[in-house]
Amino acid sequence: MSQEMIAILMFSGMMLMLMTGQRVFGAIGFVGALAGLLLWGTGGSEIPFSAAMKLMKWFPLLTLPMFIFMGYVLSESRIADDLYKMFHVWMGPVRGGLAIGTIGLMVLVSAMNGLSVAGMAIGATIALPELLRRNYDKIMVTGVIQAGSSLGILVPPSVVLVLYAMISRQPVGQLWLAGAVPGLMMAALFIVYIYVRCRLQPHLGPPLPPAERDVPLHEKLRLLRAGLLPLAIFAAMMVPFVNGWTSLVESSAIGAMTAFFAAVLKGRMTREVFENSVRQTLAITCMFMWIILAALGFGAIFDGLGAVQAIENLFTRQLGLSPWMILILMQLSFIVMGTFLDDTAMLVIVAPLYVPLVGALGFDLIWYGVLYTITTQIAYMTPPFGYNLFLMRAMAPPEIGLRHIYISIIPFVGVMVIALALVMSFPEIALWLPGRVYGN
Repeated sequence: MSQEMIAILMFSGMMLMLMTGQRVFGAIGFVGALAGLLLWGTGGSEIPFSAAMKLMKWFPLLTLPMFIFMGYVLSESRIADDLYKMFHVWMGPVRGGLAIGTIGLMVLVSAMNGLSVAGMAIGATIALPELLRRNYDKIMVTGVIQAGSSLGILVPPSVVLVLYAMISRQPVGQLWLAGAVPGLMMAALFIVYIYVRCRLQPHLGPPLPPAERDVPLHEKLRLLRAGLLPLAIFAAMMVPFVNGWTSLVESSAIGAMTAFFAAVLKGRMTREVFENSVRQTLAITCMFMWIILAALGFGAIFDGLGAVQAIENLFTRQLGLSPWMILILMQLSFIVMGTFLDDTAMLVIVAPLYVPLVGALGFDLIWYGVLYTITTQIAYMTPPFGYNLFLMRAMAPPEIGLRHIYISIIPFVGVMVIALALVMSFPEIALWLPGRVYGN
């Protein structure tokens, strides 16, 4: 049997298992282990063991529970609520100001947690009811929440980029810095879109009434101090790392401890908050560990088969496709898979094939990590089964139906496509900051 046929059978078997509702790590790990046994007999059983050893020796993986714990502490202790109150007071007088403030909230939540689910939960429970109560257009604000929450997998410290770093064997720090400028650029594009549209159609985002705008200056400053606390925590964590004073793992520990002590000093670190934060951290960390373990085993099978070289030969020699055409086809496949899979599932399914192929085509793997993440954001919001669409449906109030949710994402997906095109056309948008810091 040819290498191409074995690769197709492995992918088909894995997709079939996923369609039956199996867990991602179970489907990937089972197909990889079964293929190893069928191809190499009992010697194939060494592959999962080798993957487990590689996983346990990968020191930067210690950052994963630290960052997840930091995010949940800030979320469970309601420090994120202070952020929204700050944006509410300072941006309320502007047309569409609360929607713009919501994007700002999402950026800071992303810097606290690194997961899109956290941003969606905070946006849907804190920001959305306030926006609807102040007569903001429900379709527009639904799109704002979904688009803003997607920034969590691009703005550092992105947990998804940690997973990509593990699979592609690239430095986590460089990937985070590569995602920072594109993430802020995308947030800025969202803000520009909201501001322009609310200027042209004022009824979509009316300013706060004068009675709510007249807040004393000392109260504004108090809210500013409270709201900027998460930003100070992020700075305490990232500044030493960027300057080379601490390692990545040390910086993640600083972030977790700073968030913990901030919650203690504000009197919000109750037993319930601590227990919920630890439980959520343990659950998500274990999930990622199992997925990475399965992905490493699956990828080892592909390396042993030489399937990557076979697929590269098929695309470049037999079909005559250029490297850019192959790259665009990869991005389109992510969008299709994103209609029914989440970001981690997409990555671990195709990474054994795509990442080596991207390197063989001569593209920078740090840059490609950013492209993958932006494409995943688009896939999250692509009907009919985009991940964020159903998260919003589960969290939105009854007056927001599925039709509203689908319509709301159209302009924001357009903005994301523009951002993706900019990063593809000008790779320095992603590569400038890591090159500046690391001197590459």
